[in-house]
Amino acid sequence: MANHKSAIKRARQGEEQRVRNRSRKTRMKNVVRGLEDVIAAKSTEKIAEALKTAVSVIAKTASKGVIHRNTASRKISRLTRRVNAL
Repeated sequence: MANHKSAIKRARQGEEQRVRNRSRKTRMKNVVRGLEDVIAAKSTEKIAEALKTAVSVIAKTASKGVIHRNTASRKISRLTRRVNAL
């Protein structure tokens, strides 16, 4: 365990960041899963809206540094290709 005051603070900050990052990543996964459900249901009215939401959440997750920007770009690209294929 950390002994110095600064090390204790860094440990506390790291834990807060871990929890925050985890919730952001979970939100991203849930939004993508929701889009996949809409794609599976072939509900054309809801697909565009779900894709827009998913792209926004993925981009925001990347901008916060939770995932790499190239990973976000790849996920967005693949989801967009799947939607456009319908």
